Amino acid sequence: MELWEITWLTLKVSASAVMVSILLGLPAGTGLALGRFRGRRFLMALANAGMGLPPVVVGLTVAIMLWRTGPLGGLALLYTPAAMVIAQVVIALPIVTGLTAAAVQSLDQRIRLESLALGASTGQLVFTLWREAKLGLLAAAMAGFGGAISEVGAVLMVGGNIKGQTRVLTTAIVMETRMGHFNAAIALSALLLALVFFVNLVLTYLQQGRRP
Repeated sequence: MELWEITWLTLKVSASAVMVSILLGLPAGTGLALGRFRGRRFLMALANAGMGLPPVVVGLTVAIMLWRTGPLGGLALLYTPAAMVIAQVVIALPIVTGLTAAAVQSLDQRIRLESLALGASTGQLVFTLWREAKLGLLAAAMAGFGGAISEVGAVLMVGGNIKGQTRVLTTAIVMETRMGHFNAAIALSALLLALVFFVNLVLTYLQQGRRP
């Protein structure tokens, strides 16, 4: 029963973080790819640098923000699944944003020009570009999910690995290893790998579609 709870919480937290990252990262990455404004290159560099954010730094920053004396301490989110989602969003969002920008930028410029020539609105243009860049966008989603679900440092710092509340597969693996229960740690690792493979298998089928 506890294993099911840990697995379900792992999937729920990571899926929530990736969904938020996609909702924020798709428009942000598209704006960086298409926009022409002062500071654009700096923001692109910031997004690309964010792909390599050290998880422990993310965990420390989020923990300080959510601590009872911090700016968001009144929300009482520290050591809750919500805090874990926030930490994973900070990790996954730059990945989704940067890869989205790269996918949209790699499209043939004629697609954009032809759409505008046919009278497409801004929304229609964006959806056309997303449709053409769907392979790259799904790759961004897969990379974001991988970065989120495999995270342990930040999640441990803001979640606390509380049994029945914030314990997920990665933190459970660390706990079992520290206790010397290597068989249990290996079994949990295998389950985590299987979960990651299954999710990415589904996304890969969506990505490739009927491509030969």
